[in-house]
Amino acid sequence: MKVKICGLTRPEDIQTVNRYRPDYIGFVINFPKSRRNLSPEQAYQLKTNLSSEIPAVGVTVNQSLSDNAALLNTSTVDIIQLHGQEDDAFIRELQMRTGKPVWKAFRIRSQMDLEAARRSSADLVLLDNGYGTGKAFDWTLVRDIGRPFALAGGLQIENIGDAIHMHPYLLDISSGAETNGVKDAQKIHMLIKKIRSF
Repeated sequence: MKVKICGLTRPEDIQTVNRYRPDYIGFVINFPKSRRNLSPEQAYQLKTNLSSEIPAVGVTVNQSLSDNAALLNTSTVDIIQLHGQEDDAFIRELQMRTGKPVWKAFRIRSQMDLEAARRSSADLVLLDNGYGTGKAFDWTLVRDIGRPFALAGGLQIENIGDAIHMHPYLLDISSGAETNGVKDAQKIHMLIKKIRSF
């Protein structure tokens, strides 16, 4: 079971993850609607102090193919996680231009949404309630999706056990690792410890 702590914004956040070692971290890049938004330059600067053993995931929303490719090809991030209306052709072209993993988020409301995730050419699909809501979707919709998936949206210490029983490859946690809108080192430690205990 892998864990990603998403939405890092501060040098202190990097120090915390270097200490507690999630499998991945995430930066929200060029998405001003998010309070966790970073410029590519800010993300690159934070990554320079990140342990080389922790891959950085760049979360983007409807950015151009060239902008996404630049984030990967300049090593600003190691993986791109798409949260917009990017289609399969976009995903395949980005994979081809960079040779790096491309993840795709799907807002799950019905079995049709799940089927779209199942068919995606992304290296990993992320099942979510919708970007940055901090709330879980109806997990009973997810039966056997037939491929590894990441689970996001509303994950916190209280429901981690239920989430793990769905057998995701990855738990993607953002607001559940925060207190008053900033990353909380103690919560990050507790979340990672609990997930690793299963």
